[in-house]
Amino acid sequence: MLTGAMLIARFDPRADADCLRACHQISLAAHDVDSAQHPPWSYRIFERAWVDGFGQDEVHECWLASGDTGDPVGCYLLMLPERENKTVAYCELMVTPARRRAGSGTALLAHCADRARAAARTRLRAFVLDDTAGTRFAKVMGASGGIEQVLRTMPVDASLPDRLAALRADAQPHASGYDMLSWALPSPSDHLAQLAGLHEVMADAPRDAGIEPTAWDADRITNMEQAIMATGAKYYTVVAQQVATGEFAAITQMAVDPQVPDWGAQQITAVRPEHRGHRLGLLVKIAMLDLLADHEPAVRHIVTGNAGENQHMIAINELLGYRITQTSRSWELDLTS
Repeated sequence: MLTGAMLIARFDPRADADCLRACHQISLAAHDVDSAQHPPWSYRIFERAWVDGFGQDEVHECWLASGDTGDPVGCYLLMLPERENKTVAYCELMVTPARRRAGSGTALLAHCADRARAAARTRLRAFVLDDTAGTRFAKVMGASGGIEQVLRTMPVDASLPDRLAALRADAQPHASGYDMLSWALPSPSDHLAQLAGLHEVMADAPRDAGIEPTAWDADRITNMEQAIMATGAKYYTVVAQQVATGEFAAITQMAVDPQVPDWGAQQITAVRPEHRGHRLGLLVKIAMLDLLADHEPAVRHIVTGNAGENQHMIAINELLGYRITQTSRSWELDLTS
């Protein structure tokens, strides 16, 4: 499709590595301007995200925009969920910084919205970092912002072991009757059903109005793990298991990209409601940090994100030493008006 002096063309990310790499380069350039305090995605992580995601059952469309000289100027990934939120489309839309404020983003968004409408979606959503060009663009386009998401970073330094020891000594007396288990992917097959149950706990986490939580089962856990392993990322799980029943009561997971070995990325942390009050959220995170020290000694920083309303998990993270580095939120465009 030709829009003004810009050609917007769909490509197959499995077959067209040149187009996919061009999109990755645009993402790196945008990252340097908008989020330099956190590491960008390596190509392998970016590739998996754009090809078909991480086991979330969604259709992907990849589009690359080129200027009149043929140079890439922007791109977008359109994600169409097929299980939950089937009236919603999600997008990642990027314009190379040198071409911003010249109409490229507006043309790409109009194109993306048309594609979402063609898929019978009534809402278009995008994750945007606060106080960036993306936020200003979303407001101008008439999108509505959702709840605040807060990114925090923790240094992994010489002071951490003593801090963890003190926190463990304070929390452990509240957690009698629980053992810690840990492993790297793939998860043992006899753990999958319990892992799905722990992921289901996230259904009560704060979320934007009208957004359905992900429904988890053993097959979905397997699909997610296979997608993660395809990237080459290291992925670790720690669970607290109730000794008397064998039930998994709490979980935390961590990812480390070998292409960015000095950073860890915190994933899910959840505690079943009936097991809350035993400091298990803190204890599984402490056990994870011990695990990283043994298996990923190059990690020097860890990034985590929480809804701004999730005060309990925020309190745990601040005890561990996490400090705010950036905030973000989802912005939503009504496609029916």
